[in-house]
Amino acid sequence: MEKHRIGRAVKPYLDKAKDSALLAVEVYNKPAVKFKSSAYITLMVIAWTALFHAIFLRRRVKPHYKIEPVEDGLANVKHWDLAECVKRYWPKDTQNPVRKNIEMFIPLRNKVEHVYLPELDTIIFGECQALLLNFDSMLGEHFGSRNQLRESLTFSLQMFPSGSSFAQAVKDNKGIDDVKMFITNYRNMLGAGVMQSGQFAFKAFLIQVANHASVDALPIQFVQFDKLNPEERAKLEDLVSIVKVKTRNIQNADGFMAKAVVVAVQKAIDNPSVVRQGRTVPLFNLSTHTRCWKLFSVRPRHGASHPEATNEQYCLYDNAHKDYTYTQAWVDHLIEEWSKNDLRSKVCPPEIPQGPTPHLQ
Repeated sequence: MEKHRIGRAVKPYLDKAKDSALLAVEVYNKPAVKFKSSAYITLMVIAWTALFHAIFLRRRVKPHYKIEPVEDGLANVKHWDLAECVKRYWPKDTQNPVRKNIEMFIPLRNKVEHVYLPELDTIIFGECQALLLNFDSMLGEHFGSRNQLRESLTFSLQMFPSGSSFAQAVKDNKGIDDVKMFITNYRNMLGAGVMQSGQFAFKAFLIQVANHASVDALPIQFVQFDKLNPEERAKLEDLVSIVKVKTRNIQNADGFMAKAVVVAVQKAIDNPSVVRQGRTVPLFNLSTHTRCWKLFSVRPRHGASHPEATNEQYCLYDNAHKDYTYTQAWVDHLIEEWSKNDLRSKVCPPEIPQGPTPHLQ
């Protein structure tokens, strides 16, 4: 009991953490609320911050900075924000999946706080679920199971939108592009170990089964994959292969046409404009892209006797349409090389930038 004793100085922070997390879940699970993810993220950032403050205070560490005395001569303090708490809690373990999960939501909160993006809910559901599960686990680790939230929560009843209706909603809301790009770039920076961890993003298949003969059987049960025996894992993997969306009959399902590559790169870089022949054009455009694939020998030039002789990591030849598609690896490569600046001097004429230019639509 002494291990999880909560002092008077700690209790207000712990209560704030738990209340904020419960409010976050309540808002997220309300059917009529369309501001789910944004409200959930804001409240969970508050919950995590308060939880860290409680943990540090229990360790007799004051989680705040002293700032200059105010006019009455009394010193004031400023509590550590969530980013500072994370750094203090994991000073060396920078690739901890729980930490990386939290660090994704800190800048994301600032991006969604003033934007209405109901389409975001499905995109980051796995990370949102992990954010809550990690929170509850840390509550139990530091303050005992009696302070955990799991006894207060259950599954919400909901009708999930069809893939087609969700895709149309995302297409209709142009404001989501910047947030989606941030999420994609953040995930791309993570190592395989973090991305595959359930502590970074919780993912599961919900599969309807026949009613169980026993009235005492739980209607929904969690099964951790890493705790299954080899035979159980094999059965589950067979089942997953049934429900996966199959794209093997779609040629170039993951390919980009040249214009799509240009749009993706433009969105990821600070793309200035230049004046060419009296017209203002983006510095990175289709002509720039052509010079890039020539510079890196990604594909043969037009009219080559062997058009299929491409660098397959970056480009593939489509014989049926007599053209080329480019890979995500090529997009990532261009973005990385562009940030080094020397690529600009190799593929762009020495013209004076005129300021930012709208992206291609």
